[in-house]
Amino acid sequence: MAKSIPLAAIQSKLCNIWGTKPNTTKLMLTRCEDWTDESFQEDVYVDIRAKGTEERTREYVLEGMKKVQEAFREHDLIANVRLETYEGPRYFHVPPPSS
Repeated sequence: MAKSIPLAAIQSKLCNIWGTKPNTTKLMLTRCEDWTDESFQEDVYVDIRAKGTEERTREYVLEGMKKVQEAFREHDLIANVRLETYEGPRYFHVPPPSS
């Protein structure tokens, strides 16, 4: 893809959408070939993992996903958005050791 992706600007918008901070809203860019035969014609595939909470109802999450698409659209990017929630006790993370 030849289009530029303004990561800092989009991360800021994602934090505003979800009410999070940059240290918990990790935005990663991985360029790869998509060999699936899906014809969404997207510029970016956005895969979000979020902690499932009572406040994050289906309606709330779907509305947030539409806002994520709009954040990318503001930068002339078509986003295919996927979001998966997890239960806190079933989430594990081992960060790198501090130096």
